[in-house]
Amino acid sequence: MNQAMYSIGQIIHHRLFGYRGVVVDVDPVFQGTEEWYEAMAQSRPPRDEPWYHVLVDGQPVETYVAQRNLEPGDPSVPVEHPYVETFFSSFENGMYRARTQVN
Repeated sequence: MNQAMYSIGQIIHHRLFGYRGVVVDVDPVFQGTEEWYEAMAQSRPPRDEPWYHVLVDGQPVETYVAQRNLEPGDPSVPVEHPYVETFFSSFENGMYRARTQVN
């Protein structure tokens, strides 16, 4: 299993589809269904590498992306997404700070 290259709160860029986003969660390996993979993972990325839950900049959607399809994004501009404040408390020095969970 490979090490995750990106962390929660980091801004990324999708290599194939060109969108920016912010990482909200990381799975060490693919956690979706076989049906989802067959329908959505068109480039057939490895399932045994990290996958990321990403809020897409400028669109009210979340994507699930294989590590090999990501690269660092421009950290100078915050991501515009309706759920950013749900996951993060602030944007500082190009990174989002995760909200602390209190149970």
